[in-house]
Amino acid sequence: MTTEAVFIAALRALAPHPAARGLADDCAVLDFGSETLVLTHDMMVEGVHWLRGQDLADVAWKLVATNLSDLAAKGAEPAGVLLGYTLGQDDTRFLVGLGEALAAFGVPLLGGDTVRGLAGGQALGLTALGRATCQPVPARDGAQIGDRVWITGPVGAAMLGFEALRDDKAGVDTTAFRRPIPRLAEGRALAPLVSAMMDVSDGLLLDAQRLAQASKVTIALDSAAIPVPANLPSDRLRDALGWGDDYELLFTLPAHLQPPTLAYAIGVVTEQGVAPLLLDGAPPHGKLGFEHASATA
Repeated sequence: MTTEAVFIAALRALAPHPAARGLADDCAVLDFGSETLVLTHDMMVEGVHWLRGQDLADVAWKLVATNLSDLAAKGAEPAGVLLGYTLGQDDTRFLVGLGEALAAFGVPLLGGDTVRGLAGGQALGLTALGRATCQPVPARDGAQIGDRVWITGPVGAAMLGFEALRDDKAGVDTTAFRRPIPRLAEGRALAPLVSAMMDVSDGLLLDAQRLAQASKVTIALDSAAIPVPANLPSDRLRDALGWGDDYELLFTLPAHLQPPTLAYAIGVVTEQGVAPLLLDGAPPHGKLGFEHASATA
């Protein structure tokens, strides 16, 4: 089986429409009459995106939240969602969590599809539909030399929450992993000002590199400036930077601007150099974030 990156690269030949943004952004952006629609679709797989035996109410919440996080990165206002659901042994808890998420974020369920799969883990999908609130709709490819790099909140809490759930560890707050909050209001406030923006889903380092590559610049991050949870052990910082599931907004602003919402300045945009990403002045080594790697059948 091919890697995720190779497969997406092949798909680009099938997606020449401008709305697809070269399959290199968080969402498709489609002009439709007097409106601009923002569309995204994310999937989750049991044993990969959530732990086997985990409360499906939390899984449903996270499925909605992660898709809405993509809309947040475009400054979009959610209009509704479509659900793709593989039936399980007991779907009651999923329905509870889905209802809680839809109510919490004020988003209607508009339809979708259900299937019965073969034995094995569940696979879930959600399509989120939104309306752009400003023009141009933010993209990943607009960062400019001299911009400052910002993030709306800490990274690493989801990693700690996952580990606590996996290890059945008491006394650790697991909310960040189980029930992330998409930064919808922050995205709408930032959208008219940013030069580039995306959400942090696969790891800060990997997503910052993606933003840099799309913008054809180098992003230089200062690890001491990156916010992390108070309970993150000092020797786990590098792990937190490459773990993911944070769903904060990563964005660039001209140096003379301050964000209109809580955010942390964590780096600068420089001229494209030998590496798209620098951490404390050097290209980071090791795993930058989560990617669906190659596998054997």
